[in-house]
Amino acid sequence: MHRKWGLAAAAAAAALVLAACGGSGGGSASSSSAGGGGGEGDCPGADAFCIGLVTDTGKVDDKSFNQSAWEGALEAAQASGGYAKYIETVDPKDYATNIGQFVSGGYDVIVTVGFLMGEATVAAAKENTGIQFIGVDQFQAEEIPNLTGLVFPEDKAGYAAGYLAGLMTKTNKIGAVLGTDTVPPVKLFGEGYKAGALAANPSASVTLVYHEPNNAFTDPEWGAAEAKKQLEQDHDIIFGAGGLTGNGALIEIAKAPGAGETIFCIGVDTDQFFTVPEAAKCLLTSAEKKLTLGTKDLVLMAKDGKAPGGNYFGLTGLAPYHDTEAAVPEDVKAKVAEVIAGLDAGTIATNVTLG
Repeated sequence: MHRKWGLAAAAAAAALVLAACGGSGGGSASSSSAGGGGGEGDCPGADAFCIGLVTDTGKVDDKSFNQSAWEGALEAAQASGGYAKYIETVDPKDYATNIGQFVSGGYDVIVTVGFLMGEATVAAAKENTGIQFIGVDQFQAEEIPNLTGLVFPEDKAGYAAGYLAGLMTKTNKIGAVLGTDTVPPVKLFGEGYKAGALAANPSASVTLVYHEPNNAFTDPEWGAAEAKKQLEQDHDIIFGAGGLTGNGALIEIAKAPGAGETIFCIGVDTDQFFTVPEAAKCLLTSAEKKLTLGTKDLVLMAKDGKAPGGNYFGLTGLAPYHDTEAAVPEDVKAKVAEVIAGLDAGTIATNVTLG
């Protein structure tokens, strides 16, 4: 998979330096090397294994989706002795430009993060068949040999989290503050959460509120405001799912009287006990997509020439209870564990569709 370098690579290196300073490409860039991967700057040469990651709008340290994928790329670089670099996308119109910088730079693997980057990723993969592409949260309707969609059964993770909420609520009012429902994974999380809550507690009322598409994942103020509304309406367990927007909701819930005792929050994507410590007080669990593991595994498969075309399904689950462990009765823990096992075995169906 290694390639020869020339003027195009030099030009791309210059472009990435500009991007790091807020110049062309609408993003910023950073690098990390491991195991002989070189030093600062662009991909160090034809013998290096180079991994480029393009974030969706939002920062690489968003404590959620982008960060988890980047950590997977870094772990793959460390495990393979490779070199990893990212570009942060500021404006969706720059998706193709940012991907193109890594294409021109001769990178071996390009990881693009988020459903909204799907179209740009497909186009780039078709035009550059010698590069392996990984589209995180990008379901592939068409199998392209050099493009793998890392996808997850978000409805299962949401269902398990909702089932826990349904058993834990005292007010029978359960809420969720979510990113846009125009992004299928977000809607699967939300609808799965509702289905699980009602399966556990048919008497419960479940409120889902979705952000409008614009700025859906980078609006913590909106997330906090919506969480506050739900708290005022006696919702005692609230799911926050939507990057920085969802994080804003979690942090607001942690400020509420009774947080961690009678009022709880649920995180998303990764174990947010570690990524959003401000919310640790109220955090029951997180509906996890094993993003870091899935990204790492696919990058290493790509290095060995074994990454599949089409879709690769990653793992989901619930994070540990951490500081709220004592608040969850043992019988509730047992029932939730049974439901997770049933979801994994296929004996429990969420019956969630995107229609």
